[in-house]
Amino acid sequence: MFELNAIRMKSMLTISLVLFACFHTQKAQGQTKTSIDTFVERTMKEVGIVGMAAAIIIDKKLVKSQGYGYADRENKIPFTASTIMNIASITKTFTGVCIMKAVEDGKVSLDEDINTYLPFKVFNPNFPNEKITLRHLATHTSGLADRDPFYSDSTYFYAGAKPGPLGEFLGNYFVPGGRHYSIDNFLNSKPGSYREYSNIGAGLAGYIIELRTGKKLNDYGRQHIFKPLQMVNSGWALADIDTLKHTKLYHKQKDTIHLIQWYEGTTYPDGGVRTSVKELSDFFICLMNDGQLNGTQLLRKQSIQEMLRFQFNASTRPSNVNPERLNSGIFWATKMGATRIGHNGSDPGVRTFMLSDLTKEIAVILFFNTTLSEEEEDKFFEIYKEFYQYAKDLKKLQTKTLD
Repeated sequence: MFELNAIRMKSMLTISLVLFACFHTQKAQGQTKTSIDTFVERTMKEVGIVGMAAAIIIDKKLVKSQGYGYADRENKIPFTASTIMNIASITKTFTGVCIMKAVEDGKVSLDEDINTYLPFKVFNPNFPNEKITLRHLATHTSGLADRDPFYSDSTYFYAGAKPGPLGEFLGNYFVPGGRHYSIDNFLNSKPGSYREYSNIGAGLAGYIIELRTGKKLNDYGRQHIFKPLQMVNSGWALADIDTLKHTKLYHKQKDTIHLIQWYEGTTYPDGGVRTSVKELSDFFICLMNDGQLNGTQLLRKQSIQEMLRFQFNASTRPSNVNPERLNSGIFWATKMGATRIGHNGSDPGVRTFMLSDLTKEIAVILFFNTTLSEEEEDKFFEIYKEFYQYAKDLKKLQTKTLD
């Protein structure tokens, strides 16, 4: 028994030393950088990314979290794993948890007509007799469309300007005669038959949760997500977090990097959450672990499984549509050529990734505080792929060491 325990202790010590060597090599004092550090810093410099942070999760445990570059370029404040940033559409996974909590509590049903819950009627004029459900909204199969450029131009408010009430905006968008109403707010697709990504649908889903629970989404999220998971530096609005820990946002245009003022959105259920790479890692691990983190059960196991279960798969799709866009859970999707699960996000000055492989053995979270031109957008994916390969190599190293 003593010999067996000694072997185990030696193996664990070896793993610890390997991980320490991999994750804690520093740039100063002549120490060697890791390969991923060198790659990231070189790529950031080449393309003009101001700051970023990354987390690697292996077997549902956080093994690396690190920042690069600056959260504030002008004042040389480093971007760290604890730097707060708005996470754009990864927010939808938080809205998904809020939906499933409301389902657990009997406040809503995924398959009830949403007009049961709303103070105004929402129907697709192309299919006026077909009901739209929360499941349709959460799987992006509702037939409700983000009408651009109106949607993008009208839902962001900068430099302290406050958006109007969510319900008022939605009523004006969906109700005939409303200030923002248009036939182009709807697809020519029957609810449940076709998937097209819909931010406005996420906004409507979040609004329904607010109506049915009697709480604003930031309060409901704080009660049922942030507090249970001890996400003390996370919130659904600027007023909910310490802005001294919040990164500045940037946009790289040709050879110039411009500062973007902080903003908030009218349809905040689709992209309003602000958190850090470190705290988002806990949330992601919790989802991948059937809703449990350090003894805290966020939702029932069955609720998490329902949220992450792919519920829509368009087998007959146009040939020019990437299949990664066609599998959906409750605000949950496949990405990167249908080989990853989780969610991505993109907003002015923001690019985020929260993706795991299909087995949930390897996951990577990335935050970038800089948006690039369309021509350079692939650099974000290159960095993601490098981190994913690095994580795979680490997992192999751990397995080999244990053997």
